[in-house]
Amino acid sequence: MAAEKTRAIVLRATPFGETSSVVGIYCREFGKLRALAKGAWRPKSGFDGGLDLLSTSQVLVLRKSSGGLDLLTEASLESRFRVGTSLTAVLGGLHVAELLDALTADADPQPELFDVAHATVRRLSGWSGDDSPVATILVALELALLRLTGHGPVLTHCAECHGSLPASGRTAFAMLDGGTVCDRCRRGRRGVVSLSAAGLAALRDLSSGPVEPQPMPTTVTGEIRGLMTTYLAHLLGRPLRVPATLVRGGRRARHS
Repeated sequence: MAAEKTRAIVLRATPFGETSSVVGIYCREFGKLRALAKGAWRPKSGFDGGLDLLSTSQVLVLRKSSGGLDLLTEASLESRFRVGTSLTAVLGGLHVAELLDALTADADPQPELFDVAHATVRRLSGWSGDDSPVATILVALELALLRLTGHGPVLTHCAECHGSLPASGRTAFAMLDGGTVCDRCRRGRRGVVSLSAAGLAALRDLSSGPVEPQPMPTTVTGEIRGLMTTYLAHLLGRPLRVPATLVRGGRRARHS
């Protein structure tokens, strides 16, 4: 079987034996793969710098027709994730890798999902200066990944009855329904939080497509970060490792 070439983001690399590594990669053409890179840490190997965490590389992979690890034969570094002065941006990069791993099935190619994640990783690489926009960049990424994997939250109408939402005040968001609900449908439901008008407007703006995140009050940033953290944990059945540290302070979505 001939090796196939693809572009990939490195999600993780675990030592295997003395010189090899088991790597998790997300490929534009093949989706998420786990592969053995034999001799990855030997001098003059075909993986020089290409397996660094969050790097984008052109890889050659021998794909297995049955279970087990694929075989990675080469990784040519295209771009390396660089650490700037922002810890938040570094955590954000790790969050991108965790989301790609958690929200996707093995060997399920989704080129648009790869493109969105890759653009975010490149944007966070080498981040210096004010890191306040990072939180909204990551919420926009989360909303895009959820939409592409079929879990995008409903934000414009009631997720239960498809009716209109309150014209003013706070709006209920029901985890089990996957989105906003009207006052009538929220009654008796569990796992409901409420969003301020500003928080809901921010989520709608960020879910509308590729946009340049605009500065927003810390309270709004904290609120939408809290909602997305809770919603992702609900969908996955477990909390993600990174989000709780991404935003300090601010007001979280309020439980109803």
